[in-house]
Amino acid sequence: MSARLETPAVEGTAGGPADTTHEVTNQPPPLAGYNPYTQDRQLVAAAQRAGAGWIAREAAALGELVGSERMQLLADQANRYGPTLKTHDRFGHRIDAVDFHPAYHELMSLAFGAGLHSLAWTAKQGGGFAARAALNYVWNQCEQGISCPVTMTFAGVQVLRRHAPALAAEWEPKLTANAYDPRPIPIAEKTGAAMGMAMTEKQGGSDLRSNSTVAMPADGGYLLTGHKWFCSAPMCDGFLALARLDDRVTCFLVPRSLPDGTRNPFLLQRLKDKIGNRSNASAEIEFKNTFAHIVGPPGKGIATIIEMAHLTRFDIVVASAGMMRAGLTQALHHARHRAAFGKRLAEHAAMQNVLADLALESEAATLTAFRLAQAFDRGAKDPKERMLARIMTPVAKYWLCKRNPVFTFEAMECLGGNGFVEDGPFGRLFRESPLNGIWEGSGNVICLDVLRSVEREPESLAALLAEIVAAGDNPHLKAYHARLQREFSDRANLESRARKLVEMAATALQASLMLRHADSRAAEAFCASRLGGDWGHVFGTLPAGTDCRALIERVALQ
Repeated sequence: MSARLETPAVEGTAGGPADTTHEVTNQPPPLAGYNPYTQDRQLVAAAQRAGAGWIAREAAALGELVGSERMQLLADQANRYGPTLKTHDRFGHRIDAVDFHPAYHELMSLAFGAGLHSLAWTAKQGGGFAARAALNYVWNQCEQGISCPVTMTFAGVQVLRRHAPALAAEWEPKLTANAYDPRPIPIAEKTGAAMGMAMTEKQGGSDLRSNSTVAMPADGGYLLTGHKWFCSAPMCDGFLALARLDDRVTCFLVPRSLPDGTRNPFLLQRLKDKIGNRSNASAEIEFKNTFAHIVGPPGKGIATIIEMAHLTRFDIVVASAGMMRAGLTQALHHARHRAAFGKRLAEHAAMQNVLADLALESEAATLTAFRLAQAFDRGAKDPKERMLARIMTPVAKYWLCKRNPVFTFEAMECLGGNGFVEDGPFGRLFRESPLNGIWEGSGNVICLDVLRSVEREPESLAALLAEIVAAGDNPHLKAYHARLQREFSDRANLESRARKLVEMAATALQASLMLRHADSRAAEAFCASRLGGDWGHVFGTLPAGTDCRALIERVALQ
C-alpha cells in the first residue's frame, strides 16, 4: 500500500535479485518539533480568557518539551518498561520499594520542576488554577502516568491546609517545591515531596463507609492496621488514608519515612497489572502498626477526602480535554499527509466530516475545562462561582470521561492500521482513555454526586442553569434548556435518570460555551448536531451543509 519494491539484477546473473530496496512513500512525517501551546490558537485564547495569559512563557517552554522527540521517547520508555516491585534487598531486609525506568524519574523531574503540581498554590497573581490547567492540558498530550502523583500532591495541599494546619506548616513547603526528590528519607530532609492516596479496600471500593482499617492511639499519633486494595503512586512521601478510629471513619496522613530515618511499615503486597497508565505504579498495601497523623476531626474522614476528590476531579477534566486534543492533532497530521484514492485523506468529504466532528468535540471539551478552572479561581470571592464549580466539576468529569474513549478510538481509526501499532502514540493514548472515568469515582458515583449537590445545595443547580442561558437566545439552546429544567424539576426516579440528567447538563453547558467563544459556524454545527438532533450515533455525521473544511482549519496547529 505504501511502499514500492525494486529488485535490481545481481551482477553476473540474468536479472537475478542482489538485494531488496524499500523506498517508503505516502507515509506522514513524524509529528515532532511542534508546540502544542503556542500553535494552538484555541488553547491560548482559553487561557487568556480565564485570566491566565501571564502563563504564556512557561506554557510555551513546556509545549516545546511536550512536542519534542525527547519527550515522546521518555513517554514511550516509561510506559514500555514499567515499574517493578522490590520487597527485599539482597541481604533479606524488607524495603518495600518500587523500581522505575530512568525515563520515569526524568519525567517526574520535568513535571514537578515545571510546577504542574504547585502553581495553583504558589502563583503570585490571579488565575492560578487556569494557569496550572494550561500546563497540565499541554502535558497530558504526551504522557499521563505522571499526572497521578502530580494531581494528588496538588490536592493534598488543600486538605492539610484546611484540616491539619500544623502538618501543613511542615509538609506544604515540600509539597509545593518545584523539585523532584525520590530519596526515601524523612520529610524534613527532602528538597521536594509527593503525595499519594490509599482509600479503597477490596470489600468496598467506592463505598468508603465499609472501610475496615483500624486506627489506635499511640505516642504522638496513631497506628494503623489494615489492607488497602488500591494505593496510588506508592513511592510517594506521604499518603492520605482512611481508617476507623473508635469505629468512625477518619482521615490520616501516613508518612513513608519516620523522623529517625527508618521506614514506616508500609507493606507492598503487589503492583497492579493495569490495562494502561503503566508508567505509574498502583499497589495493594498492608498497614501493620503503621504510624499516622490524624487529619481533620474523628468521624469526618469521608467528607475530608471528598474535598480532595473535588480537586483531583478538576484535574481529570483538564487531562481528558488535553488527551482529546492530542488524538485530534495526530488524526489531523495523518490525514493531511496521507493520500488515498487520488487525493489527501483530509480532502475527502467523509473524512472531513469525521475530523470536523472531532474538532467540535475537542473544542467544547477545552472550553469546559477552562471555564471550570476560571470558576475555581473566582470561587474564593464569588459564592455563585463556587457553587458553579461545585456542580460543574462532577458534570464535566462524567461527560468528558465518557467522551474521551470514543473520541480517541475515532481519532485512532483515522490512521487505519498505523494507529493500531505500538510504534505510535495511540496504543498508549487509547489505553489511558478509560482510566479517568474510573479513577476518583466511576460514572454512577459521579452522577449521584451531582444529584447530591442539587439536593443539598440547590443554588449550585441555579448557578449551572444561569451559566447555560448566558449564551443568549439560540433556538436550539433555548429549547434544550427548557427541557433540562423540566427534567430536574421532575423528582420521580431521579437516581435511575441520573446519567441522562448529567449528560443533558454537560451538553447544554458545552453548547453555551461554544456559542459564546467559538465562531458562528462551529457553534451552529455543535448546536444543530448535539442539541437539535441532526446527528448520528458516531462521529462524522454532522448535518449536510456544514462547512467541515473551515471547522478543520480552525483547529489546525499554526
